[in-house]
Amino acid sequence: MQSIADNVYIEDSFAGVTLGAIRSARGLAHIDAPPSPDDSRAWRASLMHVGAGPERVLINLDTHPDRTLGARSMDCTIIAHEMTAQVFRNRPTTFKAQGDETGASWESIGGLGSVRWAPPELSFTDALVLYWAEMEIHLDHRPGPTAGALWVTLPAQKVVFIGDLVLKNQPPFLSHANLPAWIESLKLLQSGDYKGYAIISGRGGAVTQPMVKMQLDIIKHIHERMEKLAARNASPDAAEKLADTLLAKWKAPAARQKYFAQRLRHGLRQYYLRRYRHSGSFVEE
Repeated sequence: MQSIADNVYIEDSFAGVTLGAIRSARGLAHIDAPPSPDDSRAWRASLMHVGAGPERVLINLDTHPDRTLGARSMDCTIIAHEMTAQVFRNRPTTFKAQGDETGASWESIGGLGSVRWAPPELSFTDALVLYWAEMEIHLDHRPGPTAGALWVTLPAQKVVFIGDLVLKNQPPFLSHANLPAWIESLKLLQSGDYKGYAIISGRGGAVTQPMVKMQLDIIKHIHERMEKLAARNASPDAAEKLADTLLAKWKAPAARQKYFAQRLRHGLRQYYLRRYRHSGSFVEE
C-alpha cells in the first residue's frame, strides 16, 4: 500500500485494478475492489490499521468485472453512476466464470466459480459530492471507457482517480467504449483544471500528462480507423484484424502479448458490431 497524499492510499499488488482508499475520521471510502473475493477480504484486512472511523463506502469507477466482482466481499454501501447501476439491473444476479477470452484480469484467476454481483445502492446522473468528515470527495460522470464511467476527485489533495481512461503499459478495453466521449474526457484531463494533480489510473497507478497525451493519440487513431472501416461497410473481421498493427504500440513482455492481442481483438470486434452494425448506440450490455 502506498500513500500518495494526506489520507489517500493506492494498492497495486492484487490482480486486476489499482485500488484506492481515502481515510477520514468518519471512515474509509474505497475505490474499486479486486476481482477475487478472497483478495477483497485481504484488502479490507490490510486497511484495519490505518486508523479510520467506522463507516465504509465503495465507489465503483465503472462496470468492468475486474473492479466489480469482489464488491460484495467489501461488505459496505456501493456508489456508482446511474448507467452503471442500470447495467447491474439488467445482469443476472450471479456471475459464472466460463473461461471468456476478453483479455480481462479475472480470466486468469482460478477458482472463481459463481459470484453474486453486488449492485450499487446509491447512484447519480451527473455529479455527486461526498462530505467525508473533513474531506470533500467529488464523483463526476466521465464517459468513454464505458457509458457510466466516473472519476473520483479530491480537490484539496489534488488527486484524481480516472479508472480505465488511461491504462499504463497496456491496451484499452473497447467492448463497451464510446470513443468520441473517451477523446473528450482525455482532453478535459489535459486541461488546466487538472494542472498539478496526481492522476491515478485504474490499471497501473500514477500516470503523467505525456501518458495522457499518448492515450489520446491511440484512441483518436482507433476511432479514425473504425470510421474508415464503417464508411466502406467492412466486416467485423476487418475491425478485429486492426489488433495486429495496434499491438506494436505497447512494449509488453512476450508472455503478455497473446493476452493483450486477445483483449484488442475482442474489443475491436465488439465495438464495431455495437456501434456500426447494431443500433449505433453506446449503451452497455
